[in-house]
Amino acid sequence: MIYPNRPQTAADVASHYDELDVPYRRIWGEHVHHGYWRTGRESPDEATEALVRLVAERLRLEPGQRVVDVGCGYGATAGWLAAHRGVEVTGLTLSEAQAAVGRERRGFTCIVRDWLDNRLPPAAFDRAYAIESSEHMTDKPRFFAEAMRVLKPGGRFVVCAWLEGEGATAWQRNHLLEPICREGRLPSMGSRADYEALAAAARFDLLGYDDISLEVRRTWTICLWRLAGSVLVDREIRRLAISRTTRNREFILSLPRLILALRSGAMRYGVFVWEKPAI
Repeated sequence: MIYPNRPQTAADVASHYDELDVPYRRIWGEHVHHGYWRTGRESPDEATEALVRLVAERLRLEPGQRVVDVGCGYGATAGWLAAHRGVEVTGLTLSEAQAAVGRERRGFTCIVRDWLDNRLPPAAFDRAYAIESSEHMTDKPRFFAEAMRVLKPGGRFVVCAWLEGEGATAWQRNHLLEPICREGRLPSMGSRADYEALAAAARFDLLGYDDISLEVRRTWTICLWRLAGSVLVDREIRRLAISRTTRNREFILSLPRLILALRSGAMRYGVFVWEKPAI
């Protein structure tokens, strides 16, 4: 498990997304997650939707099911699932800025609340998913324990996660992964083995795992080029990027780190599928 040398809290995560709301939406859009280039010919918008489709496939959704989105962002994924799969989605985010957008979506209930203190009823949901939000959890064992608690027996839990590469060197951990955690407000970054052990401790059964690092890594090159262009033409983004009062402007430094970390294998991108035992 990689930990930043400056501890990150839930309040830090909320501040990150509230302060950088404008750059996130103008540079990448309302899907706050990687794109998935299944064929390599997709546009960025098509690639972000492709990742949603992948999650939907792994969840094996049926119309009318109740689904919980752990770290829902702007609710773009939840809105897509509600519209295309006929499910009812409840999402949690720490960000007021994200919730303001999410609450406008149909078939989606958006709550500003920490997943680790979600106060949702037990065994109330058929499915759960977390797309690039587990990294922001300050207590990863509880992240899994809460998913186990709110799912019905036989319920599926799909997690897309940034992971420490199994062969990461000391240099990569110190100069890529630790700064990525600190700059991206990640309290920790686990490996595939870490996640599988934590899920097993929460009594989940592992159904599958896919490493799609190669298919998602184009995301950060596109973001870096778009950011460079936006700084030149977008006054609000330029102000955020250069102002000393912007608490989260160091995240800019993580873009080249993320490119290198994914291309070198220091960081991996994994998709896990777990199931709560039926009895």
